Amino acid sequence: MSETKTEICIVGAGAAGLWAAAACARVGMQTLVLEKTPRTGSKVLSSGGSRCNLTTTLEADQTARHFGHAHDFIRPALRSLTPQGVRSHFEALGVRTKVEPEFEKVFPASDSALEVRNALQRDAREAGAVFRLGSEVVDIEPHEGGWVAHLRDGRVLCERLLLCTGGKSFPKTGTTGDGYPWLRRLGLKVVDPVPALVPLASPAAWIHDLSGISVDGELRFGKRRRRRPVLFTHKGLSGPGPMDLSDCVTRGGLREARLDLVPDISWEQLRAELVAGAGRPGSPRLASILPLPRRLVETVARQAGLADGNPRLNQIPKAARHRLIDEAKGLRIPISGSLGFSKAEVTAGGLALSEVDRGTMEVRKTPGLFVFGELLDLTGPIGGFNFQAAFSTAALAARAASKR
Repeated sequence: MSETKTEICIVGAGAAGLWAAAACARVGMQTLVLEKTPRTGSKVLSSGGSRCNLTTTLEADQTARHFGHAHDFIRPALRSLTPQGVRSHFEALGVRTKVEPEFEKVFPASDSALEVRNALQRDAREAGAVFRLGSEVVDIEPHEGGWVAHLRDGRVLCERLLLCTGGKSFPKTGTTGDGYPWLRRLGLKVVDPVPALVPLASPAAWIHDLSGISVDGELRFGKRRRRRPVLFTHKGLSGPGPMDLSDCVTRGGLREARLDLVPDISWEQLRAELVAGAGRPGSPRLASILPLPRRLVETVARQAGLADGNPRLNQIPKAARHRLIDEAKGLRIPISGSLGFSKAEVTAGGLALSEVDRGTMEVRKTPGLFVFGELLDLTGPIGGFNFQAAFSTAALAARAASKR
């Protein structure tokens, strides 16, 4: 059985691990990266439809506010390595970036996730980090003032152990939740992981019939709401709106969504337009009033109890008109669950933030152990927020772990 000694051992060569490896090695630390799959950055390569939404254009504190319960925890990391800092770093690595104004997203100008992964990997290797691919860690434990990472065919002894194994989303990339049992065996609190930023399933056949239609609506689950595109699919709902609120289903157990199909028109305005249209000569049809795809107009009419999917406005009784407005402003969509970890962009849950020093990413009860990236219980919305969190927490961990 082989044994290796190093100053820094990083478990996981995803976005966070690659960033940390370069930062540690650049200041002269002996840095070894263990990755169980045959390549680095598998999830980076598959992200954003292989385009890789690197970060956001928002300032650090604005970005922090999008992390819900974790906003105070993530703020020091985001202030230390800001979204602009991430962009500048990639530019220095030769990766030009561009902004897509919708939702403040930043992408590589080449639209190539491969370019991003290669730049991170090259930076770490040129700094002096050593990679051992196909090396699966099966457990970790404290060892003589440091740590040991147990492999299937040996072990690695290190002074500081940096864990960034990711969550359970996209398990085909190697993120299968390996880190959670290790942390639990150390007596640390782990919030049960659930899929996040994941499409939702609906049992309603009429939802499936709308497959392919996208609307800029406002989706609501109870008191939470999000105005971002909603895509109807043959299984349910996808797109930024449903995926951003998917934890309402996977964590909160809610089973009905309301979708405002015309958020720029108030209930009263829509009523006035319908009444006015009913009084015009010839009376226009419903589709001329609702700025929606025809199939969706017909669905709204039928959900309101109308036999005709596109009736003339003067043929809609008053009671039915009110139901019609209610459906247009709050279409009831039954939800049966999510499409699971295999379709989730990230994982919600992970190491409880109370266990971690937010200024260093060091675990409070276990000196020399640093946890960061998606293995932590923090999740942002779609728009580059989760890559930004990975990079910022990795930078803090690397800085603290590299102090001799």
